[in-house]
Amino acid sequence: MSHPVSGTDVSLDFNGGVTPSNSNMSHTPHEASLQPLPPIGFEGHGMGDTSTDISVLSIKTIGNDHSSTDPVPPAPVDASNQSGEQEKPAASLFMNDGRRRVDYVLVYNVDDDEEEENKKHKWRAHFEDQLKKESLELEVETKQFDIIPQLSVSGLLGKLCSSKQHDKDKKIYYVKVHAPWDVLAKYAEATSMKMPLAENDMHKKFESCWSKCPTPFDFDESILPTVPDFFTAPFTRSRTDQFIIQDKETFFTPAQRSLLTYQVLSRAIFEDLGDPAKNKFGITNLLNNGTYDAAFPLHEGEYYSDYSILASGAQNQRHLLYETWAKPGAWYKFQPLDHIRLYFGEKISIYFTWLGYYTGVLIPAGLVGLAVFIYGLARMPFNEASNDICSEKGPGNWTMCPLCDGRCEYWRLKSSCIYSRATYLFDNEATVAFAGFMALWSTAFHELWKRRAAEIEYDWDVADFEEEETIRPEYEASVRRRKPNPVTQQTEGSYREEEERDEPYMSYSSKICRIVSSLWVVLFMLCVVCAAVFGVIVYRMTVSAVLYAVDQATIKQRAGILTSISAALINLVIIILLGKIYELIAKLLTNFETHRTLTEWEDSFTLKMFLFQFVNHFASLFYIAFFKGKLVGRPGAYNRQINASRQEECDPSGCLIELCIQLAIIMLGKQSFNNFKEIILPKLLNWFKSRKVKEAEEKKHEHVSQWEKDFAMSSMPDLGLFDEYLEMVIQYGFVTIFVAAFPLAPLCALLNNIIEIRLDAYKFVTQWRRPLAMKAQDIGIWFGILQGISTVAVMSNAAIIAFTSEFIPKLVYQYSYSENNNLDGYLNFSLSVFNVADFEKDSIPSKYDKAEFGNVTQCRYRDYRSPPDAAKPYESTLEYWHILTARLAFILVFVILVWLLSWLIGYIVPDMPRSVKLQMLREKYLAKEALLKSEEFLVGIKFKGAKPDQDSNGIQNTSQPFY
Repeated sequence: MSHPVSGTDVSLDFNGGVTPSNSNMSHTPHEASLQPLPPIGFEGHGMGDTSTDISVLSIKTIGNDHSSTDPVPPAPVDASNQSGEQEKPAASLFMNDGRRRVDYVLVYNVDDDEEEENKKHKWRAHFEDQLKKESLELEVETKQFDIIPQLSVSGLLGKLCSSKQHDKDKKIYYVKVHAPWDVLAKYAEATSMKMPLAENDMHKKFESCWSKCPTPFDFDESILPTVPDFFTAPFTRSRTDQFIIQDKETFFTPAQRSLLTYQVLSRAIFEDLGDPAKNKFGITNLLNNGTYDAAFPLHEGEYYSDYSILASGAQNQRHLLYETWAKPGAWYKFQPLDHIRLYFGEKISIYFTWLGYYTGVLIPAGLVGLAVFIYGLARMPFNEASNDICSEKGPGNWTMCPLCDGRCEYWRLKSSCIYSRATYLFDNEATVAFAGFMALWSTAFHELWKRRAAEIEYDWDVADFEEEETIRPEYEASVRRRKPNPVTQQTEGSYREEEERDEPYMSYSSKICRIVSSLWVVLFMLCVVCAAVFGVIVYRMTVSAVLYAVDQATIKQRAGILTSISAALINLVIIILLGKIYELIAKLLTNFETHRTLTEWEDSFTLKMFLFQFVNHFASLFYIAFFKGKLVGRPGAYNRQINASRQEECDPSGCLIELCIQLAIIMLGKQSFNNFKEIILPKLLNWFKSRKVKEAEEKKHEHVSQWEKDFAMSSMPDLGLFDEYLEMVIQYGFVTIFVAAFPLAPLCALLNNIIEIRLDAYKFVTQWRRPLAMKAQDIGIWFGILQGISTVAVMSNAAIIAFTSEFIPKLVYQYSYSENNNLDGYLNFSLSVFNVADFEKDSIPSKYDKAEFGNVTQCRYRDYRSPPDAAKPYESTLEYWHILTARLAFILVFVILVWLLSWLIGYIVPDMPRSVKLQMLREKYLAKEALLKSEEFLVGIKFKGAKPDQDSNGIQNTSQPFY
């Protein structure tokens, strides 16, 4: 269940409420009865399916005036005002008459090109005529402000650098759109929008004692009161008497009104070409071709107030969300998820629900990861292998073989001291346990999220959304083949009642051809990413050889770490650039596939983008973890690339520290870039545009309306929440796939997400225009992607521990080859000896410090091979095969054990909470009770001889039965 949210105490004046009646019924909050903060609405609680069919359901409400023609616009009320006296609402939320609410705003300006403007004017005129035919009411206002439509980063820089005032006195036209009751009711019925029937009487019975305990993470109810719940059912115009309608103008919330209005805007034709399949239509296309500069619903007023919310209450729903959610000082408070849902819609609120849940479960993972790091820090001075490497007279003084051909010199093992100590921070016995813990943690996260998702679907009336989702306008217009709906056997596809058309239909073979065609492009782009990663690998080998050949000892000693850092930064830039290019390609491919619903389109686009971004982000990490240093060969017989250069070698202490550096730079660098892109740039753009509005308001003493202020804000990206989800899912990959290399990754993710939640909230409330309140059932295909990442993570961490870290070789040596069961002598065991006389000609160092190294006859290298004086010199030893067997056995045991425990967790934790099941059972019981009462009512009418449309006294019955 969500945390306490909005509204003050509410008095609902109705009786005779009967439970919902059909399988689509559920319960949700609604705004109709809300006196304080009317635009806010109520929290919803969805219902499970019921199999009972109810023939008659009549709900009577007191004070409902369904024929009201003189509606009163909602007004924000001081939360501390117990008398309920209403203040005058913001006039800029309504038409000039102060009565009709502005449900959507279209903005345009006159193009300087006369020919282009004539074409756009024709499109706008035809489009607006179509809106009027759909009974929408339009009102146009003209303003002269120095506001730059569609201002971008490049446009801002050009504006700042230019002294010309070419935009001054530019006229901007605001087309205000109002949807009357008939239009809203028509499209609410067409989209099966669920509206309130009766008050929910169940949730109080299932409250736990824990939920009543006060915590510092909740707001006081005087600021953020609990909101009542309602049973709901799909709206139908023929049975409006059964819904709780106190005022038709406030029956639909502002978010619902804008969503229903958008259904008209997205289907209205602006160029009639005579063929329905060729007609140009929709506000989206008009925005893309520049006919309109913007189209958006209005915010509910200002997000700030000169008075404290504690003293005067929230001025509007936007102000309430800012004070309790987006304000930096509220960073430790629970999110008001129900208010987020009612202001921004289910799609956005589900994202914040998932993000908050993911952040919460990161707390134990972050704390355990920190404990593992502290353990490694505390044990570091006592690690025998590191101490031997750092010793001046012991193994640390051994001569090591050159790390590159020709220009590289011999070097002492002690120069790897810092590497070895840093590696032990992440490569110790606690890391193995932590990797197993994270594998189980990811399983628990998925199972618990499924329970939370079941609650959300129930609470917010979205359990059947994907089954009932309407057809995309683009699909409806582009697909020419049509047939009756196979489920309803009725014609669909248009909301216009006068048009009877079959449902658009695309054959299975056509779908397969389109998907296969786009798949080839996706595979090609993945190859491009791999080529870019290979380029970075070549860069690493080249730069490493150059740095090792430098005469300065300081640079030589740090050649490895300098190469790793610079290569990681270059890889980060490549990730960002390729991501932008592929995003455009993925959009074109997904549009080419022609998906039926918006959910299908988003799932297909998401899968393409994730596959690309996964390879883009993780290819270099997989190279370091599993390939670098594994196929090098040996001195005297190195494996070489096409350009005859040697492959990279790992430090004698392993490649784990390089993997850690690469992971940290990409993870933290990408998150920093995203935060800059999402917060700093919109804020800069908004500041530049809004200061013109403030100048007009202050100097010219003009009132600036809400639509002008909103137009000066940045718009939400076209992809909506895709970038937000992708950022978190990639982060989840960093946290799980390579956690054995960087145990601090969960802690870094936790700290980032605490900031990310509030930054995203601040962005939605203060920096962006109000997005359309779209619906969604869950997080979509992202859940399947998360499960796939967790599966990869189990294998990846097992392989990192087995092959990348030194855990298995140390374990084998300690218990099979060490006399005292410790690591004394491990370096001599793990470093082989090479006779320099056997070097290839190109590998012989051109020079080296003979004063330090003397006459070198032998050098050491990292491998398990026989000495040069053996019967078979430089052959893999028995120890090598022993260690390889142990590594493979560890992977097998680790994976099987984790998967068994994961299956056990999934079996123990049910997908649906027991409380939700109980509420669903009670709903079925109440539905049966309503059925019995309705049958008794009909029997009574028949017994008294009344006509079906009259009551037992022969009086005309105006209420319609609900079937």
